[in-house]
Amino acid sequence: MTNRSKKLCELSGVSRRQAIKIGARGIGLGLLGGVAPLPPLFGATSEALAATEGKILVVFEWFGGYDGLSTFVPYGDDALYRHRPTIGVREADVIKVDDHFGFQRSMVGMHRLWEEGNLAVIHGTGYDQPSFSHFASSSYWHTGAPNSGEAYGWYGRTADALDPAGSPNYLVNIAAAQTLAVRARDHVPVVFDDPNAFSRDMFHSQRSAIEALDTGQVARGDVHQFLLDVSQSAREASALVSQAWDNYNGTRNPDLRLLDLDKVVALIENDFPARLYYVRLRNSLFDTHVNQESPHNRQVQYCSDAVWGFFEEMKRLGKQDEVAILVHSEFGRRVPENTSLGTDHGTANVTFVLGGGVTGGQYGSPPSLTELVLGDNLQHTTDFRRVYATVIEEFLGYSKSETVLGRKFQTLGMFT
Repeated sequence: MTNRSKKLCELSGVSRRQAIKIGARGIGLGLLGGVAPLPPLFGATSEALAATEGKILVVFEWFGGYDGLSTFVPYGDDALYRHRPTIGVREADVIKVDDHFGFQRSMVGMHRLWEEGNLAVIHGTGYDQPSFSHFASSSYWHTGAPNSGEAYGWYGRTADALDPAGSPNYLVNIAAAQTLAVRARDHVPVVFDDPNAFSRDMFHSQRSAIEALDTGQVARGDVHQFLLDVSQSAREASALVSQAWDNYNGTRNPDLRLLDLDKVVALIENDFPARLYYVRLRNSLFDTHVNQESPHNRQVQYCSDAVWGFFEEMKRLGKQDEVAILVHSEFGRRVPENTSLGTDHGTANVTFVLGGGVTGGQYGSPPSLTELVLGDNLQHTTDFRRVYATVIEEFLGYSKSETVLGRKFQTLGMFT
């Protein structure tokens, strides 16, 4: 047993003999000849980990900069139509939630969640000194530390705070390449986009050395042991993910178009030990500089249907109160329409939190459509890290969000 395994056992109160019996090998989880529903790895390894027992958070990043003003539409404000005489979403095309706001009419799935009381809308999320670059602004949201050069992601730091022992397979990233948000000090995220084509990303010059780790080598030191442990963890995660996907193909509803959320459903249904999932939208249609209306409306429909379908699956599994989704983008769009009947990169946006026992409704102050800043942009009214602090503290139950975010942010009071 490695020092890392010993530390994990000491923290969890599991003896060496018990660890071997349940298949703990380094940081990998042994398959023990079968891939039936997975046993829990250990008991809670810390107070922080105990607080998350049963809770699963999914971040669904709608990459591309969706237009909040055409998503959760302030149809009751005449200023919207002065700025957008052609592409402003008209009242007749809004599913109203009150006398001022409503969803764009294609967002039937989101509206169903709203009607059930399972959807919170947060107005004006953004940050000071905003970047209009997709990549820079994404990195600020991913690290939770705008304009700082932070090396680790906010979600990775959350995993480190909740589970300091670095339990295997605790953090999953559905993506072709690891997203900065999940980069962690103590956790190795499981990263994949195709459950049937799990592979290791490496440089060609590294391949022979890494493949040799799978040949039953005996550790010759701590660093070598760590590499062997990571290699075994990767093999086992691959097998578990593939088996979960195969199992889910027998229970899934083919009428639900879940985008990449179907992979999350598969792992949850098959008791994969992850507590944190990060899914980044692929093939986004949200960067709508030209002829915005049609592509934007299609994309919000796809995404809205996906989150509704995901929670229908959570209901089937009886986990609708244990699983929450945070939906955000890297920025919103500029308020006035441009000459190409689109919108350019902007600042503040609406953000959504769904399920998990959330108290549905609107949170934060809607930005003014007349007092614009930075070249006809919305002034943000809610620091996006308040949303992060809210899901960390109120949903996951970890009261020290400042250890993740660098300072204390007031939570929004959306979970009871």
